[in-house]
Amino acid sequence: QVRVEESGGGLVQPGGALKLSCVVYGRPSDDAVLTWFRQTSGTEREFVAGIGWSANDPFYTGSVKGRFTISRDSAKNTVYLQMNSLKPEDTAVYYCTIDQTFWGPGIQVTVSS
Repeated sequence: QVRVEESGGGLVQPGGALKLSCVVYGRPSDDAVLTWFRQTSGTEREFVAGIGWSANDPFYTGSVKGRFTISRDSAKNTVYLQMNSLKPEDTAVYYCTIDQTFWGPGIQVTVSS
């Protein structure tokens, strides 16, 4: 059974940086896609960034392009989301998912002064 778990969230000032980690337990299929979503209260989950489990093909939503970087360390079964130049509107619960089938519990990111 595959599962994922996020870590690395917290409180940061505007303009600051955070790095989220998503540890993957189990063995995803070679064509699996790992994706970060985020959600604020009362809104639907929003796609943030994704990367193939076996491919180096990162993709992003427009609002984070140039500020966020998704990467993968296959040896550690971990996917990262480096978030720079954070804005208050990046405040949300961030979720890691494999193929939008296996979801982590989510982790809070708050950008505030």
